[in-house]
Amino acid sequence: MTPFRAIAVFYHVATLNSVMAAAEQLGVTASAVSQQLRALEAQIGTALVTRQGRRIRLTEAGERYFELISDQVEGLIRATETMRGARTTATLTIRATPTVSTKWLLPRLPGFLDANPSIDVRLDGTNEPTDFARDPVDLEIRHGTGRWPGLHVLPLAEESFVPVCASRLAPPRSIGPDDLVNFRLIQSLKAQVQWPAWFAAQDLPTPNMARRLSFDRSHMAVDAAVLGLGVALESTLMMERELAGGMLVQPLRDAPVIRITTQWLVCPPANLRRSRVRRFIDWIAAEARSWQTSQAGPNG
Repeated sequence: MTPFRAIAVFYHVATLNSVMAAAEQLGVTASAVSQQLRALEAQIGTALVTRQGRRIRLTEAGERYFELISDQVEGLIRATETMRGARTTATLTIRATPTVSTKWLLPRLPGFLDANPSIDVRLDGTNEPTDFARDPVDLEIRHGTGRWPGLHVLPLAEESFVPVCASRLAPPRSIGPDDLVNFRLIQSLKAQVQWPAWFAAQDLPTPNMARRLSFDRSHMAVDAAVLGLGVALESTLMMERELAGGMLVQPLRDAPVIRITTQWLVCPPANLRRSRVRRFIDWIAAEARSWQTSQAGPNG
């Protein structure tokens, strides 16, 4: 007979990467969990987990088995809770910078919530990188170079860094790069493209930066540009709404842009076993592709 109890125990162990944590969640002893794991391995005829101290790691067979059963087990859990008159929810914890959270992710998040009513979302807006061994975070949208050994890393989207300002400061495509010396230049100190690099890409000397306004957050640089305080150099990912709504324009004529990827989806490979993580990655990747397509011919 199919060992349903043992399958449920294995599902919890694989999700939590711990026999002790699974035992606590199931309300049984650790020895009972280990007994169920052994019974399941005997039934299948192969080892599903290996132990490393107090933690466990799935074998190759265990990884494959978890992939095959996870959606079905989660479906059974939801169905059981529905029949009991309750709504089962899983909490997905996402960490992202304040700028990405407020400027790009939040406007799109209702679509994910509507499509996944069984998933609650906790959004942690901070610039601190996640220590996945310590922090209870499922997935991070991390700003940087994309080089983080030991983690699953997926590029979010290629961004265009362009000079922008309020239209009352300079109409769209009304000035040349040389005219920027007449404006206060706004910059985010954490942005991966700074004004000197942008001018160097145009084979132009960097103007006197005495008239400048600096922030440690990109969303503050964007807001300062909207207020007409100067010309900002920022990613189109960070100022999508401001450009679409006409609060910001691209004032330069025929100025090339710098395109790089600075935002990445990051998590330990083991977290990909969580259905809520896989669903979010699939959803946000589709949103990023849609956004990238819309940027093919940006209007100034």
